[in-house]
Amino acid sequence: MSWFKRKDENIQTDTKKEMPEGVWIKVPTTGETIHKRELEDNLWVDPLSGYHFRIGSEKYFEIIFDDGKFKELGQEIKPTDPLEFEDRKKYKDRLKEYQDKTGLSDAARVGVGKMNKLDLVVACMDFSFIGGSMGSVVGERLGIAIDHARENKIPLIIISQTGGARMMESVLSLMQMAKTSAKLAQLEEAKVPYISYMTDPTTGGVTASYAMLGDFNIAEPGALIGFAGPRVIRQTIGRDLPEGFQTSEYLLDHGFLDFIVPRTKMKAKLTRLLKVILHKK
Repeated sequence: MSWFKRKDENIQTDTKKEMPEGVWIKVPTTGETIHKRELEDNLWVDPLSGYHFRIGSEKYFEIIFDDGKFKELGQEIKPTDPLEFEDRKKYKDRLKEYQDKTGLSDAARVGVGKMNKLDLVVACMDFSFIGGSMGSVVGERLGIAIDHARENKIPLIIISQTGGARMMESVLSLMQMAKTSAKLAQLEEAKVPYISYMTDPTTGGVTASYAMLGDFNIAEPGALIGFAGPRVIRQTIGRDLPEGFQTSEYLLDHGFLDFIVPRTKMKAKLTRLLKVILHKK
């Protein structure tokens, strides 16, 4: 027996419910959608597939530092246009555009704080600022981070997320490779631990310098890590590349990485590693 009877065949609401923009986010690897709040609660990692969405220095600092508290170093150093470079637009205009768009002054920030009560220096790159490219300011801020770690005997973590050297600064950008590498050599002489944490992507001159010079080289799952891009390499050698070439999993299998650490376990893993290095209980 039916207790309810529909009088009209087609029932329509007066107003269409609009889905707020950005509430549901598509996972690139699976095509599935996930609620933004669920992603935020899981540190922007898809709980089902494990896909790691890109995040910037603000989020990484929130994850690593206790209560998200830290002191920032080097923020007074700002980029200039010493070569008066111009391609599709003037470099100084491009800098202004990205500064307004991202709220960042350049592609790297340095924070000093505590991670599970351990003193720590963290330098983190931001891909959202001109592809996380390494220019003079990035090199100088990293230099400040390394010097602070060395002088105060505090472990250093550099989080890389970059397309490589910044072409608009030409040789001035390339000089940062030698500068940061030399400072890391001084850090090693002072016996201060340095952990390199590579995220998607870590390429170009950054990979060819400080990203691969850690006492421990660690990466997020599925990260693209390499010097030149797969297309350039394929054209150069004239051969197809192995499946998964330049992913963090491939590099781990071939001895270029020590660990792959999901972002959700990042803080706990880094804390445990540093306690072992520092002989702390």
